[in-house]
Amino acid sequence: MPGERWENVARRGGEYHAEPATLRGAVLADLRPEGYPALFLDETAGEVHGWLYTYTPKSWPAALPFLDELEGLDLTPPLYRRVQRRVETATGQRWAWVYLYARQARRAAPGFFPVVSGRWAEVAERHLDGPRQTWEERGEGNA
Repeated sequence: MPGERWENVARRGGEYHAEPATLRGAVLADLRPEGYPALFLDETAGEVHGWLYTYTPKSWPAALPFLDELEGLDLTPPLYRRVQRRVETATGQRWAWVYLYARQARRAAPGFFPVVSGRWAEVAERHLDGPRQTWEERGEGNA
């Protein structure tokens, strides 16, 4: 997110433009002790508010593989999966790649905290340094 602690990570994918965006029919969760957000589709849920990153044509060939690796698509089982969804921006609806948390069982495990506002920026603990490991690595569940 622009101005956030991890913004420099997104910049490693190349040059981009960021604009606010809303995804409907989704749940945003704060995972603890992992210390990162998880997004799940749920048509009965509300909205998740975040950012749409549009990488420049020059950056695009490197950006998507970089983001896929960052989000753990190469792990077995994958940490996230990338899907196309429509998002709302100030200029209307747009198609976007969205990274959904791939390990559905995590929703029923301890340390799953729905972010009711749908805004990661409102999670005070988002800046804490956590172990950055998955719950499976800690022996608390299976994928």
